[in-house]
Amino acid sequence: MALNRTILDIHILQTVPPSNLNRDDTGTPKSATYGGVRRSRVSSQAWKRATRKAFAELLDPSELGIRTKKVVEVLADRILDLDPSLSRADAQGLAAETITTATGSKVVPARKSKQDGEDPAAESAYLMFLSGRQYDALAAMTVEGGKGGDVKALKEFFKDKENRSRVKQLVLTEHSVDIALFGRMVADSTDLNVDAAAQVAHALSVHAVEVESDYYTAVDDRNTDAETGAGMIGTVDFNSATLYRYAALDVNRLQENLGAGHDGARPAEPTRRAVTAFLEGFITSLPTGKINSFGNQTLPAAVIVKIRSRRPVSYVAAFEEPVTVGREGGFLAGSCAKLAEFVPDLEAGFGLSDGPEGWVVRVGRETKALEALGTSVTLPELLASVGDAVAARLAPEAAGRTADGSGPGTADAPDLAAELRA
Repeated sequence: MALNRTILDIHILQTVPPSNLNRDDTGTPKSATYGGVRRSRVSSQAWKRATRKAFAELLDPSELGIRTKKVVEVLADRILDLDPSLSRADAQGLAAETITTATGSKVVPARKSKQDGEDPAAESAYLMFLSGRQYDALAAMTVEGGKGGDVKALKEFFKDKENRSRVKQLVLTEHSVDIALFGRMVADSTDLNVDAAAQVAHALSVHAVEVESDYYTAVDDRNTDAETGAGMIGTVDFNSATLYRYAALDVNRLQENLGAGHDGARPAEPTRRAVTAFLEGFITSLPTGKINSFGNQTLPAAVIVKIRSRRPVSYVAAFEEPVTVGREGGFLAGSCAKLAEFVPDLEAGFGLSDGPEGWVVRVGRETKALEALGTSVTLPELLASVGDAVAARLAPEAAGRTADGSGPGTADAPDLAAELRA
């Protein structure tokens, strides 16, 4: 039986000059051993953070979430927007009660600094991820139950079983795009957890890498000719690498997290927008570690995107044997040659070559070997093509889905949630 899932595989080759994109606790660029040699590594968290930051230019703020311990402060601001007559202290008291009731998480007093003119709002014990729409809905319900800033009245309001159920439901719906993509964990209330739709691999160099050090000095501008020497001396570690980057996106899980759109003619529209935003954000973003010191502002040399129906497949094994420097220097041409040989063998050997849709964005003659791996497109064309393909694949599923979320072709499809939680 053919499985009716939509999974995006995103493969990227990107060259990065001397840089320190992602460093460890000693300030050294992160690394990992793969294929018996030391490789440059950029953690998945670093690139997910960069992707989330890119969403600010790709999506409306209402579609994004806020990950912070300062949940009471954020909610209090929304409450004050709805009822400016309240004092900030009253709004914070109401917000603390609502957060505790809705999420089951305790809030604790924040430390007061010398700069604080008044007591700061209480904070959650850990980072909490809520969408802007969830905050708005919580604020509206808080004002409804705690009129005039009366915390006791709000507590009584939430003692009502229906109201308590309503406030909990507010944080289970209207998820933002970034929550739907990257998931959410609430340690005190596991029923509020959201399984991530996206997997992001640690980026690895396709070749062996050595860490180098830059010795630098800074001169005091007020020194006279008689005052020799530097005002400051230091070192910074760096490396340069051709990176293989990979991400997988379970589009069906993403749609479940987001919910169908309110436009009955285009129920898959929120998912399409989220897919194209993730695709563009992940492809074009760059972690900003030491970016001002190195100015390593590069874009990928090659992007391969595949749509699959069974499971995600990384091509990292193509580089288990490290790429060696070419006769004219560089690792990019050798990397592309390895991929061009490895991918057809992998897909033929495992029966993956039965027509998966694929596209290739590439730059320069070094990447010519990748032409056969998909339809050659520009980035704007890629975004449009993938968006249209995703919407087309989801449309029949959305039309046939019943009220409880089930539908034809989905019952026997493998759920990737357990794998994505890992």
